[in-house]
Amino acid sequence: MDTFNKKTLIVVAGPTASGKTAAAIDIARHFDTVVVSADSRQFFREMSIGTAKPTPLELAAAPHYFINSHSITESFSVGDFERDCIALLDELFKKHDVVILAGGSGLYIKAVCEGFDDLPTASTELRVKLNNSLEENGIKALQARLKEVDPVYYAEVDLDNPRRLIRALEVYETSGQPFSSFHKAHLNKRPFNIIKLGLEMPRDVLYNRINLRVDQMFQDGLLAEARALLPYRNLNALNTVGYTELFKYFDGKISLHDAISLIKQNTRRFAKRQMTWFRKDKNIIWVNATTAKLLEAIAGKMTL
Repeated sequence: MDTFNKKTLIVVAGPTASGKTAAAIDIARHFDTVVVSADSRQFFREMSIGTAKPTPLELAAAPHYFINSHSITESFSVGDFERDCIALLDELFKKHDVVILAGGSGLYIKAVCEGFDDLPTASTELRVKLNNSLEENGIKALQARLKEVDPVYYAEVDLDNPRRLIRALEVYETSGQPFSSFHKAHLNKRPFNIIKLGLEMPRDVLYNRINLRVDQMFQDGLLAEARALLPYRNLNALNTVGYTELFKYFDGKISLHDAISLIKQNTRRFAKRQMTWFRKDKNIIWVNATTAKLLEAIAGKMTL
């Protein structure tokens, strides 16, 4: 089978700390192409250490897009990403036969690969109402409401991310239709081939990598980065593991030791949810991320 009878998007997906950046760069260098990030937090310039962005050396190894592309003060939804990414791919495919899309944000990858219907815009009043509910009743109230009105999306979404919960409830309350109904149902609507690769490894290995990564983040200055972002803590972008726990520490609600432990625990839970999401996609070709010759293993899977 001629895999490259037209332009091809190679997706490199997987949980946090599974080695997606290194794998994407290896493949990009192999095909002399570029990497487009599908990490919903690495877009933001102000969040670097806590989002484990590629290092300057990694960014120099292959051109990257959607890294440091936006400010935390800008609104940038999954629909915005789909629109901008598809426009970018149109330009990139004029120069490259292959482009790499890499990241762990499943909804953003889904939007690029399958399309995402235009979502209704919520009123300011509704948004304030839902945010007030979060403040007064906690995240569990939002979770319960979402489970009631949209059990499909409830089973997929990061339940610890209030921004996602609020957005889904905004869509429901505005349109009367569940958020999940706006996912386009048909695959392969894009004018390019899509090959999806998923990186996996034994859970104990992944969890150890996560713990070590968090330790490295603190050595690299995560505490100072989070403190500088404290005035912006109510922005959606900062409803993110690694920052929310430190904001509680700055508030004097937990110790630094407990904050670090919570970051590790919540990151492990997030990785588990990522794998649950990606496992539902039967088009993903799973590759052992601990394989020494990763590129060769991927090439074999793709029959290139």
